[in-house]
Amino acid sequence: MQVVSGQTVAGELTSAVDSELSFISTALLVFAFIALFVGGFTIFNTFSITVGQRTRELALLRVVGASRRQLFRSVLGEAALMGLAASLVGLGLGVLAALGLKALLSGFGISLPSAPLVFEPRTAVVAIAVGVGVTMISAIIPARRAVRIAPVAALVEHSEDEPESSRRRVLVGGIVAAIGVLVLVVGLTKPAIALVGLGTLAVFVAAGMLAPIVARPMAGVLGRPLVALLGTPGKLGRENAMRNPRRTAQTAAALMVGLALVSAIAVLGASLSASGKSDIDNAIAADYLITGSGGSGGVSDSVAPIIARVPGVNAVATTYSGQFEFDGSLSSLTATSPAHLAKTVHLSMTAGSAALALASGELLIDTTTASADHLTVGSLAAAVFAQTGPTKLRIGGIYQSNALVGSFVIGDAVFVAHFDNPEAGTILVSGAPGLQRTFNSALSAYPDLTIQTRAQYEAAQQKSINSLLGLIYVMLALAVLIALIGIVNTLMLSVFERTREIGLLRAVGMKRPQVRAMIRSESVIIALFGAVTGLLIGTALGVALTASLRQSGVSIISIPVSIPGRLPDPGSATRRRRREMAGTARRSTRRAHRDRHRVTRHSDLPRGACTPR
Repeated sequence: MQVVSGQTVAGELTSAVDSELSFISTALLVFAFIALFVGGFTIFNTFSITVGQRTRELALLRVVGASRRQLFRSVLGEAALMGLAASLVGLGLGVLAALGLKALLSGFGISLPSAPLVFEPRTAVVAIAVGVGVTMISAIIPARRAVRIAPVAALVEHSEDEPESSRRRVLVGGIVAAIGVLVLVVGLTKPAIALVGLGTLAVFVAAGMLAPIVARPMAGVLGRPLVALLGTPGKLGRENAMRNPRRTAQTAAALMVGLALVSAIAVLGASLSASGKSDIDNAIAADYLITGSGGSGGVSDSVAPIIARVPGVNAVATTYSGQFEFDGSLSSLTATSPAHLAKTVHLSMTAGSAALALASGELLIDTTTASADHLTVGSLAAAVFAQTGPTKLRIGGIYQSNALVGSFVIGDAVFVAHFDNPEAGTILVSGAPGLQRTFNSALSAYPDLTIQTRAQYEAAQQKSINSLLGLIYVMLALAVLIALIGIVNTLMLSVFERTREIGLLRAVGMKRPQVRAMIRSESVIIALFGAVTGLLIGTALGVALTASLRQSGVSIISIPVSIPGRLPDPGSATRRRRREMAGTARRSTRRAHRDRHRVTRHSDLPRGACTPR
């Protein structure tokens, strides 16, 4: 017992609330970093295109005496002004988005304490500093390209793709990829989630640098169906995407990162759901589970005898849970009856016998605890109970990890001896199918009980996982939206840069719908390139992330894939349309032939006046 002041209790409750909500702050900071990372690709791509468009202007500035340092400062100054303006707008929108985010969290079952909206001065300072900093960092490489523009470029055409730059890009990208893979492997071996995150970031950066190498061949392959479907506009859009692989890769990079994160989370979510279902199947042998107060409260001791008298019930086992000190650390202890253990709980024993050990008053531990504390069957372990004090427990068996009972299991008789008036936690029932309605009738005097089949219990556990994943998907959708805005921005600049080229196409007879089809086909190729590369990279990273959580209970790697029965042929629409046109022509010819003969036979002209051919 402790005597403390009310202020101390209030401080402890505040710390507990902060601790419970800390995962929300961490998750939001992670998504903010993702959004800035994806937005950085768009900023970099935009400045790269604008610097390329102003090659002659920058070269003329060099001719009239501007130094390299002045050009570098001018580009970074422009980036700083744009970043400041965008940060101010984003800060205002963020205040409005905070209200929507609170409602979004409530929709996903995450309740926050009721309090007014808090806007601190440091929020504005950090937001403006981060926004301006990310913009300037993204503009450094385009600014260095502007510095390398020679004065003679004011008189001649300037080539954007330089062989030396491409070779340097491949070299640096290969080094970054090797480092990222190495850090990722080390993080998976440890396992260490921080190293996995750093390796993932390095892989993303390397993918963005090496994407131009595969952009040209992939654009050619992805654009072939558009050529067959759209004809000349599709062909021109395909050639535009292939003509500048660097721009195609840079435009698709933001979408690649966004979809890679979505696919990685999808793999992780599917793996968590599959692992949870497998853990429940491997842990519970009972057909029904009875819990109190929505699944978290206690159950009266009189419930188990009532259930045992229901016809069709084969076995009833009551589980208890409490806390004790094991080997110097606070741990959770689960107790159950050894009589019906095999019919209600799956305990995969690696050493010893579960039923005999529980009946003898011995303790069962899982393999993780046995390996960490170097315990074997027959070892004595020190334990401390709040009511009875310190004692020694003999290890009677070792089992594989079980999601229902946790790391420590003991017989109910020993548990009752160390706890005063223990309250039952869950009642496990093994019986015939279709007894749920009978249980509800028999337990009508206990309206606070929750009676679930094993399938319903699994669905409830998966629903909580899916709710959390739904919130993550909503946040990732913002990153994908930013990527799509980047594609629109780049295509607009690309169209502006090719004004003369598009005008010449219009002059030689291309119509407005054909021009729109050409631009749309190019955007489709870029989007498909980003989607394909993002899905491949994200799936691989999702598998790696799931493997790093194997010791945390994620035992199954599941990749959510939906394979249709038969993929449509992209050129089938054109061929089908041609067949329909040919069939229509043949039917029209036959109809005209019949009508001509019909007119000849039934005309009112004298016989011989019209001779059929």
